[in-house]
Amino acid sequence: MVRILPEGRLSYGMQLPVQSQSTIYAEEWEAAAGPADLVEIARAADRYGFAYIACCEHIGIPRRLAGPMSTVWYDPVATLAHLAAVTERVRLLSHVAVVGLKHPLISAKQYATLDALSGGRLILGVGAGHVREEFEALGVAFERRGAVLDETIDALKAALGPEEFPEFQGKRFGFSGLGQAPRPVQTPRPPIWVGGSSPAAVCRAAVRGDGWLPQGDRREQLPAQIAKLRRLREEAGIGEPVEIGTIAEPLYVGEPRWQVGRRTLSGTPDRIAASLREYRAMGVAQIQVRFRSRSRSELVDQMAAFAADVAGQLDA
Repeated sequence: MVRILPEGRLSYGMQLPVQSQSTIYAEEWEAAAGPADLVEIARAADRYGFAYIACCEHIGIPRRLAGPMSTVWYDPVATLAHLAAVTERVRLLSHVAVVGLKHPLISAKQYATLDALSGGRLILGVGAGHVREEFEALGVAFERRGAVLDETIDALKAALGPEEFPEFQGKRFGFSGLGQAPRPVQTPRPPIWVGGSSPAAVCRAAVRGDGWLPQGDRREQLPAQIAKLRRLREEAGIGEPVEIGTIAEPLYVGEPRWQVGRRTLSGTPDRIAASLREYRAMGVAQIQVRFRSRSRSELVDQMAAFAADVAGQLDA
């Protein structure tokens, strides 16, 4: 297993705006934003101590979902590679890559190159996917996507490992005698964090993941999910702890003068930090934060305020 987060601390990262524009979470200003905004936000995350910036994946959105989901989904490898060139420290997370849509050697080539270009900053977040039409268009059985992902993770662990000529043999994929370079900088390989909150996803994270990226679990649901994940991991005979994450409620540091939504956690830095520390008490190692904002400048200001006034209190 591969661990990267500092022990005993609550790290914080963020899903990038602009790169995906689902109506569930995108702010109005993002529709007119683009690469220059992504660069400035990534640089801010680098500057303000964020553990990672994240980019998610969809190959194509069917018309039936284009309204709520939008068709704006930047490619994670291209986007994170672009941002690697303008940052120095912050890690680069695919949250999540639907790796079952591709042969694992293709994903290994892409993400190993990203790790090499970034100086060893990749976190490979993977998930099963949920849009049937994407799988049908690419000739992958939607009903078997869970089993395909399980084998893909196993294959990627081999392909992203230390061997220039990796070997793997499974039911669907097999390779040997094929060298891939550049190799990842991280050894023995980049970490693989598994996304999802279904029973199958929790089991997958427990048995195959270096980390877990829940999707949609409310705060009160997490303790039971974490207990289940740890039990499954113990039953599988895996002694190393898994790095547990969560998506926190939307945040606004300070007293907003506009409607930020009833679920948004806002107010003084002390109040926000005290609330977020509850996650650490549950066993969470990293929180993914999303700030309410009306512009790029307000978002960057919120990131700065969080880093200056909240982050230092997360481990109090």
